[in-house]
Amino acid sequence: MQFSSHKVHSLSGAWTLTLSEQPLTATTIDGLRASGAPAYPATVPGNLELDLLAAGEIPEPFHGMNIADLRAFEDFHVAYARTFEWSGEAEGPVFLRFEGVDCFADYFLNGELIGTSDNALVEHEFEVGNRLLPGLNELLVRLRPVPQEATRYEYPAAVMAQGSCWEALYVRKAPHSFGWDIMPRALSVGLWRPVQLIERPVERLDDVFLRTVKADEYQAELSLHVRARLGPVSKDNYEVEITGVCGNSQFTAKKKFLFEATRLPISVDQPLRWWPRGRGEPHLYAVTVRLLKNGHEIDQAEFRHGIRTVRLERTDATDAQGSGAFQFHVNGEPVFILGTNHVPLDAYHSRDRDKVPGFIARLIESGCNLVRCWGGNVYEDDLFYDLCDEHGLLVWQDFALGCALYPQDAEFQARLSAEAVKVVKRLRAHACLALWAGDNECDEAAGWPGFAGGDPNDNALTRHVLPAAVRAHDPGREYLPSSPYISPEAYRHSAGLDALPERHLWGARDNFKSDYYRLTTAHFASEMGYHGCPEPASVARFISPDKHWPPHNDEWRLHATSPIPGVDLYDYRVELMCKQVRELFGTVPDNLDDFAFSSQCVQAEAMKFFVEQFRLAKWRRTGIVWWNLRDGWPQFSDAVIDYYDVPKRAFYALRRSQAPLCLSFREPRDWHLELAACNDTREDIPLRWQVRDLGTGETVLTGERSARADAVTVLGRLPYTASRQTLYQITWQSEQGTGENHTLAGNPPFSLNQYRTWMRELGWQDEGAR
Repeated sequence: MQFSSHKVHSLSGAWTLTLSEQPLTATTIDGLRASGAPAYPATVPGNLELDLLAAGEIPEPFHGMNIADLRAFEDFHVAYARTFEWSGEAEGPVFLRFEGVDCFADYFLNGELIGTSDNALVEHEFEVGNRLLPGLNELLVRLRPVPQEATRYEYPAAVMAQGSCWEALYVRKAPHSFGWDIMPRALSVGLWRPVQLIERPVERLDDVFLRTVKADEYQAELSLHVRARLGPVSKDNYEVEITGVCGNSQFTAKKKFLFEATRLPISVDQPLRWWPRGRGEPHLYAVTVRLLKNGHEIDQAEFRHGIRTVRLERTDATDAQGSGAFQFHVNGEPVFILGTNHVPLDAYHSRDRDKVPGFIARLIESGCNLVRCWGGNVYEDDLFYDLCDEHGLLVWQDFALGCALYPQDAEFQARLSAEAVKVVKRLRAHACLALWAGDNECDEAAGWPGFAGGDPNDNALTRHVLPAAVRAHDPGREYLPSSPYISPEAYRHSAGLDALPERHLWGARDNFKSDYYRLTTAHFASEMGYHGCPEPASVARFISPDKHWPPHNDEWRLHATSPIPGVDLYDYRVELMCKQVRELFGTVPDNLDDFAFSSQCVQAEAMKFFVEQFRLAKWRRTGIVWWNLRDGWPQFSDAVIDYYDVPKRAFYALRRSQAPLCLSFREPRDWHLELAACNDTREDIPLRWQVRDLGTGETVLTGERSARADAVTVLGRLPYTASRQTLYQITWQSEQGTGENHTLAGNPPFSLNQYRTWMRELGWQDEGAR
């Protein structure tokens, strides 16, 4: 949101970094120099490790075991400092704004303490107008070590964390940074988002929020909330005026202020509504809100608004008969969700923003209509949500809590509430935002071995604190207490997790067609994935030459990811990847090239199967959000695109399986395979299809029929016996163009050489590793 009257001066760019093993007490740049602590050039936005890398003080953090060696810096004290010029003139209050500071900070302006902060996830502002000097000013930020600050908190018996994440129970920074099974331990510090000096007028728009109350194709009702800073309304005439334009559609309204806060209802005839990908255009209105004083404009806010409604139809429990529900409705229409989980774009978050456009482009290419922003991450840059608005990508937003039993004391509740208010107010204007979720897997964690958390409904954070922030500042938006959510009814249910309509389907990660995956009663999977080795050329970029093969070594384990060398947190994951290859192909290759190829083939078959089994059960099943699109550091993982933006074979398989029209075979039943067309569009699609048996080279099934709109249409059947291994190539033609898919038939193990030959016949040999 842009305010015309706000003058913004960037303080990003060149700073100086001072590093010390002892506490820093200096409040000025001269004091830092006098301390004798070493100083280095720094860049803001940035991170400590990236500045040290640029200065030649450390090697590339992501190569080999280097990231583990950087733990030595966790207990260092750090200071960032710079000077800037100030004109000495301002018509209203002046604020220093830090978009992201990691993490425990003291802020000094011209040697004077102006504030403190203890949250890396949200912005911090300090009014400084009367402390600025005409001419040269000095800004210094001292950062205290996270592990030392974490010891200041009590850890009562009711709290619990996994692995190396105990500090994360109280420290408000991205949970993954303490070490996760998909991210290294990287307790970085720094000014990781921009720093600004902002001049604001005395009389101004302070808080502006436009929301859609209800909408159909004929009319929409909107509500504008405004909090302004005004002079006496009894002396002057203050008004708020709003206009919105999208193509030929326009709306306007005006209201007189009787107080500094007001609400303005707006009606829009024949609105152009915002639709998610595949359902229509994501129309966005260009909106201008003007503050008038005695008829003259004194402030203006500009932003975009998508007119749409989102409803989550949800029950507390379900069963094998599908008596429950977990279904997104947009503008009154049910939408089948094809989504992915969004994990950190980088272990060092100052680099995130530059990677957002590429990530969104890959997201669109994969055929997704929703992205789940996972609770172990930071809250993404505004650019992320702007692009999701523009491209019709729904966003499921977790709050930054994950896989733990968090403190419940009043002080922590207050800190989390303040964080949530800032996050909600920053993101609520986005049409893409479909759902707030309280956390990632904290409900489920209460029942994990060793956690002994009891009833997750006693969690005040997700049952009271977070929903209160959403209700107060984003009324009407859907809220889910946890993912997956265990309600009081579900907690008492005899079926346990099997009763949940929304699940994270991990299990043993064995045969991807095992009963655990095939027979799930869930309507919606919000996590589901399978391992795939990166391209050998990518592996060579982060694993030392003498550690490329065989895989059971310290560098593979660290990048698998087991984040603390010598401590078996997730050491099993390298062997798990080997087991998954052995499950499909009967043996594990003896070299990296063949291993990468076989591992990527297994992942591609698994991810394809997961998506297609959910689509073929539409509307008994209503969506899948698979894990995950892209890695946040170089590793062996479930991601279908590696850290270097190199797709694995699974990415291409998913691109085919998530096409709006997809033909595939259901799992065998009654000695037959059933071919079906899944059509996620609003229109019936006439099509012609052919199925070729690559084992014989024969065309075994052809036909013509219309694929029904928003439905699954059975097209034909083939005889099936589990003892015969083959690969069926499926091709089709329609007004939308041509499409292709394949089905691997028969029981494993398959010959890796035969599979490679089939891929060559399909023309897919160049997808991923070769």
